[in-house]
Amino acid sequence: MPRPDDLPHRFPAPTQPDPQWLERMYNNRMRVPEHGEYFARWVAQSALVRGALAGALDVPYGKAPRERLDAFAAPRRGAPLVVFVHGGYWKSMDKSQHSFVAGALHDMGAAAVLPNYTLCPQASIAQITLQVARSVAWAWRNARTLNADPRRLTVIGHSAGGQLAAMMLACAWNVLDAGLPAHVVRSAVGLSGLYDLEPLMNTPSLQEVLRLTPQQVHQASPVRLPAPAQGQLLAVVGSQESGEYLRLNRAIQQAWGRERVPQALALPGLNHFSIVEALATPGHRLNRMVRDLIG
Repeated sequence: MPRPDDLPHRFPAPTQPDPQWLERMYNNRMRVPEHGEYFARWVAQSALVRGALAGALDVPYGKAPRERLDAFAAPRRGAPLVVFVHGGYWKSMDKSQHSFVAGALHDMGAAAVLPNYTLCPQASIAQITLQVARSVAWAWRNARTLNADPRRLTVIGHSAGGQLAAMMLACAWNVLDAGLPAHVVRSAVGLSGLYDLEPLMNTPSLQEVLRLTPQQVHQASPVRLPAPAQGQLLAVVGSQESGEYLRLNRAIQQAWGRERVPQALALPGLNHFSIVEALATPGHRLNRMVRDLIG
């Protein structure tokens, strides 16, 4: 059962930020004491996937040391193409921990591209967003070599990756690169997405590393940007997550409207980490939803 401070419809985010309250809302490792068990499973399962699937690992998509990606071809030509962006509050985690997601996407018939990006504080979130955009552009340009159709590109992101996935749907691609079409990304999925960065600027343990400014909050918060001209975002959060994550999941639908965010769901029984495993579990509702979306 959620605690009273986990119920955003009864207790909205305070007007005057309370740092201790924000720490409780955003410290996912504290909220899920067994998080280490999830990470260990991810590493073990990912190693098995890399051993079983033919993939190109650590392919450079830019000049920075962490501008590298892993790419796994689809089993058949003309397949959907999915870019999966890992979470970790833009300051931790690695693509290698998430190869198991590529295995699940392969089972759906999709090609998968998993990028790394420079971590905070070596890069700002705005700079990270541009790096991920370059990795998506790489996926679009190389779709055919991955047996995929570039017109069927979806970006899925977890947590911080959810913010990045939403930003990819909103990106003006032909402004970023004149060689790209106006709309590169057909759809996006945010798993426990962080769609407003302002609360993080007031969360001491995060701000110490993220070093957000008000300008960066406005530049990189999807809820503060105009809705994309086309495409759809599936916003999903676990019902066991904090009230702030539940609030943000609804906020992106309120900001962009139901045409762009037709579903903003809280799936029962899931926490901040089990939601990623649900994506990779055949038969789970989330797995079926993503299969339908990319198909």
